[in-house]
Amino acid sequence: MSGSLWLTPPGSSAGTPASGIPGAPAGTPAPTTVPGAPTGTSAPAARVDTLPYVPRPARQRPGWAAADPVDELTARLEDLIAQAVHPDEIAAVLESDGMTDDHIRLTYGREDSFALAEDLYARVERRHPEPPVPPAEPWHTGLGACLLRGLVFALPGLAYVLGAPLLDGPPAAFGLPAGTVPLLAGAVTGWAWTQALAHRAYAWLGLGDRAAAARTLLTGGPLGALLGALVAVAAARPDQWGAVAFAAGQSLYLAAATALLVLGREKGLFGALLPLAAGAAATLWTAPPGALRVALLLLSLLAATGLAVRALTAEGALRAGAAAGERGATTGERTGRSRPGYRTGRPAAPRLAASLPYGLFGLGTGLLVLYAALGDVLAHGPAAAVAAPAAVALTLSMGPAEWLLYRFRAETLAGLRAATGPAAFRRVAGGTLVLCLACYLTVLLVLAAVCTALITGAPEPGGPWLVTLLTTGAVLWTALLLQSFGAVLAAAVVCALAAGAQTVALATGAGDPRAVGALVAGAAALTLVALCAVLLGRVTAHRR
Repeated sequence: MSGSLWLTPPGSSAGTPASGIPGAPAGTPAPTTVPGAPTGTSAPAARVDTLPYVPRPARQRPGWAAADPVDELTARLEDLIAQAVHPDEIAAVLESDGMTDDHIRLTYGREDSFALAEDLYARVERRHPEPPVPPAEPWHTGLGACLLRGLVFALPGLAYVLGAPLLDGPPAAFGLPAGTVPLLAGAVTGWAWTQALAHRAYAWLGLGDRAAAARTLLTGGPLGALLGALVAVAAARPDQWGAVAFAAGQSLYLAAATALLVLGREKGLFGALLPLAAGAAATLWTAPPGALRVALLLLSLLAATGLAVRALTAEGALRAGAAAGERGATTGERTGRSRPGYRTGRPAAPRLAASLPYGLFGLGTGLLVLYAALGDVLAHGPAAAVAAPAAVALTLSMGPAEWLLYRFRAETLAGLRAATGPAAFRRVAGGTLVLCLACYLTVLLVLAAVCTALITGAPEPGGPWLVTLLTTGAVLWTALLLQSFGAVLAAAVVCALAAGAQTVALATGAGDPRAVGALVAGAAALTLVALCAVLLGRVTAHRR
């Protein structure tokens, strides 16, 4: 048929209502006639409605009648219709389903897809779906865990307080305290090595191969300890064997601590450092004998080393499983060489060159922290005081710094979901960067004030000292932020150039060391902040 489904009864005229009763409203049922009876003769069961204007419920479709195709289409598309906010959405679905206007006129009795969509839209009540539950925040972490890591980073510094008798002697080069040169040489070497080692172990963990990560730490840790000890020996004078022994223990501790931190054993490492912390605290009220000092130092060192060996040994089952997997992969490779595209499924080893920027990063940041603490002594000789509060505050602040890195990732991810365009997201990322950096510098300033009040003989914080401290802190936090987003090479280069500039200035005596330090650190901080704003303001930087 080519007309509408809603046909008028046969015999009705344009001026006569469909019921056949003059004056009756349209839609009133007409009396039925008996087939074969004279015209006008009504069937006995079909009486004329004496109350034609009283509304009555719609009659159900008889069982023998054909189903309304529009009702069938409504039932089939009910969920989609209920969620639509405009009939045009339904029309688009109908057209995408291949319904032409001719098909719609023939099958559904509507003029076109838009008319049919409006009818369908009117038949179904709106049931808009609930907004999806936002996914769990992937970058959420507890503040307590980060503060514990900050303590673990700072507590080893108490070893210098407890081991002071081992460093007795005449002042070292550049006016530094006795034994400082071999200690610093071993420490800087260890920082650079352990940064690269930790990156390679984390890379294996990211590939899901804990056995390879354990092997990396088990092999690289002792090599790093040996390298640090050899560098300390090379930098020491013949009469500084006590400092050399201290530096060797320091290098061994760095290797053990790196293994424990990578494997997530912060609590065990904190427990291993408690004897050291107790001995350092006792020096505030009494002078422990040298034997007790050495015993406490060795106790903490052996505890940390033993925990690291135990943690790495605990991966033995995984190593055995990995070896079995390698044997199975080798067998599969031998039997499947004839099959094109065959893969063993073993992840490719991370490139060694990928860990080099992290070593450079550790070298640069380590030198910057040392210059912040020893800059006055290097500039003015033994008469100047070591700015120990600066080093302690910078080390302790690494806990809050790590938590703020997580907060930056979480806030920018939330901003990415809510942003309406690239410009809006850049504003969100820039505001989050400024807020997190300001929070970190505030925490660093508070820690510096507390450390200055607690450390006996600490120099009074002045203008250049505070500027250098805050700019160095800004360099560290922004460099860590870039590193967390994979832009480690840029951060490492900036930190290494800043450390190199300060080294050249101190070696040549160019300018006031305080002013040079503040200027270099300030320039590095501005550069890193600009890099963060440009690189992290891109949506593509937050895809991981």
